[in-house]
Amino acid sequence: MPIHKYKPTSPGRRGASVLRDPDLSKDKPEKSLLVTLKRHSGRNARGRITSRRRGGGHKRKYRMVDFRRTHDGVPAKVASIQYDPYRSANIALLHYADGKKTYIIAPVGLKKGAEVMSGAGAEPQVGNAMPLRSMPLGSIVHCVELVPGQGAKLGRSAGASIRLAARDGTEAQLIMPSGEVRKVHFECRATLGQVGNVDHGLVKIGKAGRNRWKGRRPKVRGSAMYPAAHPLGGGEGRTSAGRPPCSPWGKESKGGKTRKPRKASNAMIIRKRKKKR
Repeated sequence: MPIHKYKPTSPGRRGASVLRDPDLSKDKPEKSLLVTLKRHSGRNARGRITSRRRGGGHKRKYRMVDFRRTHDGVPAKVASIQYDPYRSANIALLHYADGKKTYIIAPVGLKKGAEVMSGAGAEPQVGNAMPLRSMPLGSIVHCVELVPGQGAKLGRSAGASIRLAARDGTEAQLIMPSGEVRKVHFECRATLGQVGNVDHGLVKIGKAGRNRWKGRRPKVRGSAMYPAAHPLGGGEGRTSAGRPPCSPWGKESKGGKTRKPRKASNAMIIRKRKKKR
């Protein structure tokens, strides 16, 4: 997928780049699968901001993506590969033989006109969904369930790929993109192939305005604030603050623990993810 760079007609254009996928359709999205989501701008049910620096952005509609893939035994044809403003991956519009229409995450190599199917009897080819017990060992998969029937939770972002390493009894062992090895029930469904739009992470924003279009507001350094607003604020001139980086409420941002100590899914981890250096 080629990354296109513009002529440097302005400072913002000079550093910006975009993805141009020749397989991406310019058709309008399927109306029956569109939903308008209410904007919360980082606020919870009580109206308090729990995720800072969120708000504004371009209008967009949510595409109802089928993460369960339970329409078994019915062949579906890929009508088009479309852009989804709510996720980094592209999506594929499926037209089933019985008239049903759904969206799925588009894997690498899935083209318009291809035929896919779901269920234990489906062939192990790109785009087909089936339980992990029916897949050959060593397969590259995405959109993996954590609980059977719950819907895909793992491997949904652009370029994500998970390897089916082994099966032991009723459990399957998965090697995650981070290097973590995790167990899930072998009845959990997954889709063959790697998530498409692999070069998504290579795109350069180029200017602050492109982040504002996405609903991301400016980030102000704590050392630039006054003392009452941030623990790192205040002082004459530029100061090192004399303490590790932290949030406005004193919680460390580098090295501080953020995971819950008793998370149920942590018991299924065989090997923790690799440490990033």
